[in-house]
Amino acid sequence: MVILKSFVLNGCQNIIFGLATKIDGQTNSPFGFNLSLTVGDDNQRVESDRQRFFKSLGLEGKVATQNQIHGDKIIFVDKPGNQGESDAMITDKPNLGLAISTADCTSIFLFEPRRKVIAGVHSGWRGTSLRILEKTILKLEKEFKANPNELIAYLGPSISQKNYEVGEEVAQHFDEKYLLPKGEKFLLNVAKINYDILCKFEVRKENIQLSTLCSYEWNSLFHSYRRDGKLSGRTLGVLAMKG
Repeated sequence: MVILKSFVLNGCQNIIFGLATKIDGQTNSPFGFNLSLTVGDDNQRVESDRQRFFKSLGLEGKVATQNQIHGDKIIFVDKPGNQGESDAMITDKPNLGLAISTADCTSIFLFEPRRKVIAGVHSGWRGTSLRILEKTILKLEKEFKANPNELIAYLGPSISQKNYEVGEEVAQHFDEKYLLPKGEKFLLNVAKINYDILCKFEVRKENIQLSTLCSYEWNSLFHSYRRDGKLSGRTLGVLAMKG
């Protein structure tokens, strides 16, 4: 399998991070290397492929997952397995991975090294309009005494602005600086909104990595719901702290 790494996260001595691509020589899923149980794939195969991916990170049986609902619910997790409905997870437990599922939406992974706490955030347009990333950072500050200035942040591959066409009903939720008119539609830059939220909290720019890989364009690497619709699988990115 081909796994993406992050130079800002994987450069940290006590961090484990990997984001799966569609490429894998062992699976026979029609979706490619799909790690979602909700797209109509064979669940037994998905569970097997998930465990192979987690094992490759040294986290077999040690990963928390969530049922993402495109909202702003944030939960604290202290054990592996499915944690129910949410779109962001936080933990201060070592050797516990946080898995974020995407197929165009922005995934955001946070690490505060002084307080030893991590978070994984799923932020599509709905979550972004609800400012789930901002709420996650505020929760890290309030409940874990985390300092936003010390956060290390990775924004994973997502759909680029030039490929993300939305209607007025979506565009009205966002500042015009994140929108480009396209006829009666608009092109929305979700990743840039989340990047600017990090900057608003004075996260140091050298500690932020914003992936420039577009999930829509890189058909051979990434799942894309906008491109493939019901034929799209999902990837997982997993962040954990070493014990």
